[in-house]
Amino acid sequence: MRRENIRTNEEEVSASIGIGAMIVFIALILVAAVASAVIIQTGEKLQQNAQQTGDDTREEIGGKVTIITVWVADQSDCDADGGAGGAPDDDKCVTLVFELAAGSEPVDETNVIWTIICNDGAGNMVSIWGDFVGDTPGTDSVGTDTVNVDNSAKGDTTLSPGEVYMIDLKVETDDTDTPSESECAPEIGEEHTLIISVEGGGTTYETMSYNSITEGDTIV
Repeated sequence: MRRENIRTNEEEVSASIGIGAMIVFIALILVAAVASAVIIQTGEKLQQNAQQTGDDTREEIGGKVTIITVWVADQSDCDADGGAGGAPDDDKCVTLVFELAAGSEPVDETNVIWTIICNDGAGNMVSIWGDFVGDTPGTDSVGTDTVNVDNSAKGDTTLSPGEVYMIDLKVETDDTDTPSESECAPEIGEEHTLIISVEGGGTTYETMSYNSITEGDTIV
């Protein structure tokens, strides 16, 4: 009888140890599963963030305009539309030579906006702006169109990577435009800020320094 009791006690102890080991094993599996889920979720989130950051960076760097040079253009009638009696109507331009940044996709000219910010002489900051298809918002006139760098007309409104283009930016509008005071006319000694923004892409900033306002003189 005593021997049987001893054997029964040993079996009970072994069973208890086995149940405890099983509980520990199950607990380890649950912990590993939770840890794996957290690691996978974290990895997916980091991958998504990295992908989004890469896309944003590529769009910001690639989808923008690179300014090659800017010079003073015609300061009497740069759009050649004439005023009363065919006389010059006192609009002024600067000529922008540009291309799309490396890695850019083709861009429609309507999605490229230029802005020039200047001081009106009374301590107030004013601006004039338009797009690359010749529209000058806020005025009655149409500005100048984008042309090829050899001054030949473009066949469409698409800007293509690897091509160089020119456009005359009307910095002072015609006398008959509305509003006529919306202007940033070239003045010796002044610095104007040129901003070119591509919709869905990047923005380019440049300072135009007027050491001269003679037609053809470089200001960038």
